[in-house]
Amino acid sequence: MSAHGESDKTREFRDALEQLAKLRRFTGAPAVFWQSYLDALVAIGNARFGLIVRKKKGDGSAWRKVIASPANADGKGLSSFFTKVEDLCEAALEDGESVREISPHEDGSWDSGVAVRLDTGRIAEQWVAVFLLSGVSPDQMDEAVKRLLLANCMPGDVQNFQIKNQNAGAAEDAKSVIDLVVMLDGKTRFLEMAMSFVNELAGQHRCERVTLGWIKRGYVRLQAISHSDKFERKMEVVNDLEKVMEEAFDQDEEIYFPPLDEETIITRDHARFSSSQGVKYICSIPLRVDDEPQGVVTLERSGESFVDDDIRLLRVTADLAAPRLADLRVRDRWFGARLASGCRRLLAKVVGPEKTWSKVMAAVGAIGLFVLLFGGMNYRVEAPFLLRTESVSFISTPYDGYISEVHAEVGDIFKSGDQLLSLDTRELLLEEAAASADLTRFLREEEKARAVNELAEMRISSARAEQARVQLDATQFRLSQAVIKSPFDAFVVEGDLKKRLGAPVKQGDVLFKIARLDQLYIEAKVDERDIHEIEVGAEMEIAFTSQPKHKFPATVILVEPVATTEQNENVFLIRARLDTAPEEWWRPGMGGISKVNSGRRTFFWIIFHRTIDFLRMFFWL
Repeated sequence: MSAHGESDKTREFRDALEQLAKLRRFTGAPAVFWQSYLDALVAIGNARFGLIVRKKKGDGSAWRKVIASPANADGKGLSSFFTKVEDLCEAALEDGESVREISPHEDGSWDSGVAVRLDTGRIAEQWVAVFLLSGVSPDQMDEAVKRLLLANCMPGDVQNFQIKNQNAGAAEDAKSVIDLVVMLDGKTRFLEMAMSFVNELAGQHRCERVTLGWIKRGYVRLQAISHSDKFERKMEVVNDLEKVMEEAFDQDEEIYFPPLDEETIITRDHARFSSSQGVKYICSIPLRVDDEPQGVVTLERSGESFVDDDIRLLRVTADLAAPRLADLRVRDRWFGARLASGCRRLLAKVVGPEKTWSKVMAAVGAIGLFVLLFGGMNYRVEAPFLLRTESVSFISTPYDGYISEVHAEVGDIFKSGDQLLSLDTRELLLEEAAASADLTRFLREEEKARAVNELAEMRISSARAEQARVQLDATQFRLSQAVIKSPFDAFVVEGDLKKRLGAPVKQGDVLFKIARLDQLYIEAKVDERDIHEIEVGAEMEIAFTSQPKHKFPATVILVEPVATTEQNENVFLIRARLDTAPEEWWRPGMGGISKVNSGRRTFFWIIFHRTIDFLRMFFWL
């Protein structure tokens, strides 16, 4: 850099220091102070671009630009800088200052962003100055940060200086506010209080017109105009004033027009009203109750602008007057409107964002109670069951003999006519042969006696032939019974005889116990506490212990009227008809759990009816 260039930089730095020294006793407009202050910071920090931003403390709002310098800065590199502004500001709030590298240069230097937290003396706001340093080395950047930190307390010092040296009329302003509040306390009607409020503000602040708007059904509606007892709501000026008030109400910000500085507050409706009505200066102040805007007061001047002192005094006046106006507005209505307003406030507390988890739990509890009392389902009585059959037969030995073959085992299924067991027929065959031979011999003797006409011998031979025929028939009958067959479709319940092959059996000995497969039914045991819930014709479902995933429908056909005792408890037997064809794996005697439908019941009854019955018995209710 040339000596001439260094001299220019030194001169700019010296001028910036002199400018900062003058600003310590500054008493002018805020916009002038902030512009001069930022210009000086840009110079002493050797920055290419500077920016002062602010936001409200603790509400999570976005950063708003207050002022920038220079106004006609070259746009090169600014887009990358602006992407880092929020990060720089947040870091500066924590540490007092922050530095971020933005983009490198070919000579090894960087474009860097620097942010410094400002002490402004405003507790409710946070202020940060952000700068773009172009082509600086790390040492130069550190030097710039140190210089900027030396001047970050100046806004707070200027604020204290102005407070200590405020004009002699401050005490009179405070007295006027107190007199206004005392005067409002003496009013008993809302419109009367509103008219007094706007008239007093117009007089105290030298305004041509002051208007008061209040929220009604979500919109700001004009309530009072200074020095005007009546006004037509359809007038264009009234509609324009309500739009102006809503602009301040929606943003919940004090709006001054023209703006005192380069703030980003929206003032389109204020500008439009100023142009159409010829009003030079406008100020709108939200009226807050419990930190929530309830109304807006708008002041109009033609002679002088609204300065910080005016805004501060109006803010104090609005904060003191708003609760009184809101309270009287609620009380100065007929009973129905007051009741509706009270209900609305109560509902706002119930459904509002405060105490969220308590309200969620209360809502869940209310929904659960409603479902318990009014929701329901089909109640089913549970009972154990057994699969029974209508017919069980015992197959016995038809005559004395020996077991020759066994075709059946326990659990085998047979069709009608299938062989179960065969007896040894050798002795019967010998008897049959002997009886057949005797029959032939006696028939011949009968023929021979007839031929010689010996009547007595013929009759004796005929009787002996008949006896031999009966003996033969008896032997053949036993032979036909030697093979034992199933009398119907059935399966073997008892009878493991394969170990007794060749063993003797006597007539009448039980060989097999068989059960029919085409006449199965369900026999369930219902506790006496639930028997009143069972009706003939009720639908039910069964699930076998061996196959619990399969459910089968059935219908109750009989409820036995007499209880039986099992394990010191009374149970009633019910019989049900299967509504589906038997499965191949079903066997009489298999068991499981049945569910008998007894009608729709509420969830509350299903859960608590046992407890209620116990309490009734215990307290004899």
